[in-house]
Amino acid sequence: MSELRKGFTTGVHASIAFKSALETFFRTGSSTTSFTKKMDNDDLDVTKGCIIVVRVSRQKMDLELNPIRHKPYSLQKSIFLYAGRGVGVVTKDGLKVPKGYPAINPTPLKAMEQIAKKYSINEPIFVSVGVIDGEKIAKETANEKVGVLGGISILGTRGIVKPISSDAYLKSVEVELDVIVASGAKEVVFTLGNSSKAKALKLYEQEQIVEIGNFIYDGFSLAFARELDIVLYIGVAKAVKIAQGFKNTHNRFGSIDFKEIESWIGLDLDGVITVKRVVELVDRDAFYKEVEHRAKEQIFKWFKKEIEIVIV
Repeated sequence: MSELRKGFTTGVHASIAFKSALETFFRTGSSTTSFTKKMDNDDLDVTKGCIIVVRVSRQKMDLELNPIRHKPYSLQKSIFLYAGRGVGVVTKDGLKVPKGYPAINPTPLKAMEQIAKKYSINEPIFVSVGVIDGEKIAKETANEKVGVLGGISILGTRGIVKPISSDAYLKSVEVELDVIVASGAKEVVFTLGNSSKAKALKLYEQEQIVEIGNFIYDGFSLAFARELDIVLYIGVAKAVKIAQGFKNTHNRFGSIDFKEIESWIGLDLDGVITVKRVVELVDRDAFYKEVEHRAKEQIFKWFKKEIEIVIV
């Protein structure tokens, strides 16, 4: 198997374009624009290949800004950094970025501040960081749900995107949980997949629901660290995997043990290879109750905390 490709975060790319734009501006004295394309990698990342645009000018009117009214960051007191078109503006409390500012996380913002320190500035300079089609890309993220409007976020802590890692997904979950905590809510609804989310939406508001993919243990850890109660909406097959001790329900972490299910229900399942078929052979409600009970027991073993489970 060939080695999976790593890449750089949007924060690294934005900082590189920021440096290039400033250097060109102070060398030429004219308004300038720098572009960089986010390097491809083998991570599951909707921002792969996006074009980040940094513009620098003496006139704010020369910039293409996110139309949502926001405050700029002040770098070196005289460099004012705005959200360009395609980069979001934060409109809710609970995020790392304060409400009313561009959605540029602390690490890339600090990198830009360090770059700005290299220049002696005696007049106001206006800078925007934007992303081509960022508004469209953001629709594939949780940004709008957590109050980041009009584009994607400029993210990054270590700079390197590890391929096929859980980092990006779990960072998104962390952000959503922080917003829930900031809203004053004490309960979060975790869902796995579209069907479970559709069921949850019948009783809960969108803002209270967080999709955790297959990251059961990690998602629960993040919620319990924030002292949130959990309601889990989940399909029966995934619930069986939790009951059997799987901390991640993705197929690559193992398959369901149907011999173990036999011991639960007292029925020979020779030749049965799907939980759907099991449900067809037994009393559905009784089986769901058994799986729910065992899944709750497993979660209590992990965390010494109880949760509510709704099997859909």
